[in-house]
Amino acid sequence: MKKRTKMIWNIGLIAALLGLLFLLEQVVPSSSMLFMVLKKGAIYALVAVSMNLLNGFTGLFSLGQAGFMLLGAYTYAILTIPAESRASVYQYFDGGIVQFSIPVPLALIAGGLVAAVFAYLIGLPVLRLKSDYLAIATLGFAEIIRAVFQWDKLGPLTNGSNLLRSFPTFQSVLYPFLVAGICIGLIVLLINSTYGRAFKAIRDDEIAAEAMGINLAHHKRLAFVISSFFAGISGGLLAMYQTTIQASMFKSAMTYEILLIVVIGGIGSITGSCIGSFLFIACSEWWLRFLDNENLYIGDFHLTLLRPGFRKVVFSIIIMVIVLFYRKGIMGDREFSVEAVRRFFLKRFKKKQTAEGGASNE
Repeated sequence: MKKRTKMIWNIGLIAALLGLLFLLEQVVPSSSMLFMVLKKGAIYALVAVSMNLLNGFTGLFSLGQAGFMLLGAYTYAILTIPAESRASVYQYFDGGIVQFSIPVPLALIAGGLVAAVFAYLIGLPVLRLKSDYLAIATLGFAEIIRAVFQWDKLGPLTNGSNLLRSFPTFQSVLYPFLVAGICIGLIVLLINSTYGRAFKAIRDDEIAAEAMGINLAHHKRLAFVISSFFAGISGGLLAMYQTTIQASMFKSAMTYEILLIVVIGGIGSITGSCIGSFLFIACSEWWLRFLDNENLYIGDFHLTLLRPGFRKVVFSIIIMVIVLFYRKGIMGDREFSVEAVRRFFLKRFKKKQTAEGGASNE
């Protein structure tokens, strides 16, 4: 009964969130920065959770997320450009070699599968490495993939260094929330399964995990492939959000941003990654934008310190403060849940009652 009540509460919260988003779309203008933060935040939440599956729950330090997002984005774009638009998109390559298109959901899944296949092939040699060596190897893979996709020899498929465009995009904020929510839900189910417990055992102590009968190579490869699959889907969502795709967008800085979100939210916390993604996008893209305005006045006082790019300085200071005072991130390794909120308020209520009872006795 307790599990059933918890499930009902969770479904109710999700329904309430979707209802709130639908209401916002009816009330707030579509050009509002709020929707940009919500759309991009949902996409980054998915890729941050997929990275947390590796770094936080399996203990594998990978920096190849940008490369897997690139694979997912290009796969989605190539497979969804309408046949009648291919001649104008691939104008330097005679319309390209792909002359068909598939539905959007299938293209997103295909993007995830392509990323997963590459992850499996790369993981065979790379996952023998550990710690910083694994990070360097996966980062190198991401940079190689980006360079290859800009190669003119692959132009009939990737359009070389030119933009891919004219593929289906989304207007409603509900779309990325639904896709990201389903994917994150699947990751949560995986983490709470026997495979998830094996991942955590590998993270805590590889020798003890192997002694308990856990196949280290198999489970590491499985975590790497699954993480890459969802990173590929997030790449497809990013393509839909950006409306155009070019390989030069997927630089190593994108991976560092995702890693930063994971650290801010808390390594080993799904909710932390989600909260961190929205805070990161809101601060970097919206709330601190006014700091780039060099003509900002407070009354008659001219703030001469402000100039283009100054928001990044302030944002870096904010991140340093968060890391100093929240060394394990905002959530640490904890998760937000209805039960946790209920216990929190019950604890505060009992403390208040105890204090009032003590005061009345005096």
